[in-house]
Amino acid sequence: MLAEISAAMVKELREQTGAGIMDCKRALQETGGDLAKASDILKEQGMAKAAKKSERVAGQGTIEAYIHAGGRIGVLVEVNCETDFVARTDEFKRLVHDIAMQVAAMDPTVVGNGPEAQSTDGGAEVPDDKILLKQVFIKDGSLTIEDLVKHAIAKIGENIVIRRFSRFELGV
Repeated sequence: MLAEISAAMVKELREQTGAGIMDCKRALQETGGDLAKASDILKEQGMAKAAKKSERVAGQGTIEAYIHAGGRIGVLVEVNCETDFVARTDEFKRLVHDIAMQVAAMDPTVVGNGPEAQSTDGGAEVPDDKILLKQVFIKDGSLTIEDLVKHAIAKIGENIVIRRFSRFELGV
């Protein structure tokens, strides 16, 4: 027998996942009211949506400048989305800021969404800890940066691409 799905349960799942109200309700009904299982279902659906959107052109976006450690480390990062409307949202700006903080803290050498992740000029592979998309997110150890971007794509509904970054550190 299916458990009664309350508005509070739908609201809680929506806050956890950022999914739509009807998607949350359907996932809760499918799992008999189990929030954890419903969250997993929505994450899988979100990843599928993100994969579908990855072919769409991301020609808008923003450039974030981030200065860390009392002016000793600076980062410029370009993150693209499909529309200027999304580029101006607080959610997108927060994502770009988090990515800039990641670059400052973890010192990646490549983004990792192209052939540059497979080899450097010398032909050696770039280690995973130097590929931005494969790095563990500094604010949430259960996510990689690639997961973070895919979650944002699923939530925002547009393709998002980390295009490039530059990191500067005094004395290096």
